Amino acid sequence: MYYCKRECLQAKVIVLVLTGVLFINSSYSQNNTLKTPVKTELDTTKVYTLDEVVVSTTIFRQRFNVKSAMPAQILSGHQLEKLNSLSVADAMRYFSGVQLKDYGGVGGIKTINVRSLGSAHTAVFYDGMNIGNAQNGQVDLGKYTLDNIESIELYNGQKSSIFQPAKGFFSSNTLFLKTKSPHFALGEKNHLKTSLKTGSFGLISPSVFFQQKLNSSLSLSTNAEWIKAHGRYKFRYKKDGGYDTTAVRQNGDITAFRSEMALHAKLGEKGKAMLKAYLYDSERGLPGAIVANRFSNTQRQWDRNFFIHGLLENSYFKNHNLLLNIKYSRDYNRYIDPDYKTTEGALDNKYYQNEFYVSLVNQYALKNWWSLSLATDFILNTLDANLYRFPYPTRYSYLGVLSSDMDWDRLTIQTNLLVANINEQVKYYQQGDNRKLFRPVISASFQPFDTKKICLRAFYKESFRMPTFNDLYYTFIGNSSLQPEFTTQYNLGTTWVIEPHKFINSVSFQTDIYYNRVKDKIIAMPSSNLFRWTMINLGKVDIKGLETNVNLRFQLPSELYVDLGFGYTYQKATDITPKSTTYKNQIPYTPKHSATLTSSIDWKKWQMNYSFIYTGERYSQKANIPVNYVKPWYTSDMALLWDGELFNIPVKIGAEINNLFNQYYDVVLNFPMPGRNYRFHLTINL
Repeated sequence: MYYCKRECLQAKVIVLVLTGVLFINSSYSQNNTLKTPVKTELDTTKVYTLDEVVVSTTIFRQRFNVKSAMPAQILSGHQLEKLNSLSVADAMRYFSGVQLKDYGGVGGIKTINVRSLGSAHTAVFYDGMNIGNAQNGQVDLGKYTLDNIESIELYNGQKSSIFQPAKGFFSSNTLFLKTKSPHFALGEKNHLKTSLKTGSFGLISPSVFFQQKLNSSLSLSTNAEWIKAHGRYKFRYKKDGGYDTTAVRQNGDITAFRSEMALHAKLGEKGKAMLKAYLYDSERGLPGAIVANRFSNTQRQWDRNFFIHGLLENSYFKNHNLLLNIKYSRDYNRYIDPDYKTTEGALDNKYYQNEFYVSLVNQYALKNWWSLSLATDFILNTLDANLYRFPYPTRYSYLGVLSSDMDWDRLTIQTNLLVANINEQVKYYQQGDNRKLFRPVISASFQPFDTKKICLRAFYKESFRMPTFNDLYYTFIGNSSLQPEFTTQYNLGTTWVIEPHKFINSVSFQTDIYYNRVKDKIIAMPSSNLFRWTMINLGKVDIKGLETNVNLRFQLPSELYVDLGFGYTYQKATDITPKSTTYKNQIPYTPKHSATLTSSIDWKKWQMNYSFIYTGERYSQKANIPVNYVKPWYTSDMALLWDGELFNIPVKIGAEINNLFNQYYDVVLNFPMPGRNYRFHLTINL
């Protein structure tokens, strides 16, 4: 890996500053602990018997925070460990209202679209800090393994807590990935977990996870994973007129390495600090669309993502909490197209995206029921490339959020005022863009009965997103005339939890109806391969939807437990741009109907899982005409797991069958998905 001296020096300075802050606060906090507790959000990895009722099942299904004003879906702990999923993207399939865009195989890029607002409207947070991606302005969730993930939380609107970076308030949806923090029992000094995954398409993926207790307040955790797959799989290619053949998907290989190291510190009774370094390095083929009877492509892509993140959370006086985040990241992306000839030979584009991010949050409790917070973020983004006449843009983002959270016994009201000042400059050929924006958010939840197991909620939110550098300037993608995208969200919902305490352990029900209005919606349309896209503004889009989740848990004789979950989503997302030729047409890749059915049977050390996912008919372009029609698809997956001990060593062994009935289908038109495939994994805990 190559970085220039100036960038290495910046990284070293950040590490030294964060390390100094970490240890200075460690010493300070031993004599300055928080005397009066400040209300903070519950740890979603635990079950509390407080005012908020958090319901958890053992497998697949999400926890529901009954008092939350924002719809939340959470998978955590043993739920994630027992999922037959390879990455975060696989686990996201079980959330309602989410369309997973999957371009096929282990190496295929995987992004999510929540409530038809687009992938760029879902901010992804990794241990509390926003992460980005140098390609397409979207986060490839296939890069993040479940091996070291403690919880996955998806919030519509925003996370309910006012104690978070300002960036978390500006996105229409937020996805929080929390890695495993070190926890040691009495007498324990370290933990070691090794695992090996193998299966179809030449997949082999060893990983190691290690935690070490350095002293009573300091611990170290490291995690590394290597993935390799040739990515070849059979698919069926059928055209009207009788042409029908089975071919093998080519150029879908991937070799990737991911590693991270984190230093965790406890600061007194309430405070904590963390210093994390992360690296992801991959090379992959881009298989391309199957068009004009072309079954093979030669394009390749390299990604190298690196960041250093420091976090400090502490209190320095009564009723006060402080949260500080600092991050430096550098993303390198290289794209080669041997078939596209230039005056200098084959196309070989390189992009270097840098980001410096500082976030400071101050929260103060005026009363035991009323808290205020001020969150301020500064973000500096630059983009360099080896292209002739490249504009070399720089964007300065100043974000501020003033929040109020009033929490009574049964009623919670939260208000936010979002302020943004965006200053964009380009070095050559074009003119930058400046924006000053104000946006309000209000949410409320109400528990009408003393049992507090039913809750009514509502929220109204205005938000926006600027076109990313990828939208504006990337070769084959960029459209410098794009306008910012503005969204308005309305939501009404309820959560109801029943605990019969008989052979039916628990029943939970969550449903929401929502309406979203998007102005100047930005759509990323796939072109000839995964690197070439077309960015357009649609004008105005109306999105009306319904989400429902039902979860049941049964306890039968002989230590037999059964979990059932059902999720259904209805979405009508239409283009309402005046005088548009596609007026009232469903927007691309948005099904009206989608559903999931999940189940698991636990018996002693054995577990069997089954899941069914259905996605209804869609259209690949704006015009809802037969030539753009994409058929519905469904898949069934099964897994068998054994979790026990061999020679007094905890061992977990699993076997999976995905796409059990060998259905041939496309998530994205002309990007065929794999048929029936297998995966095996072995995990050893020491």
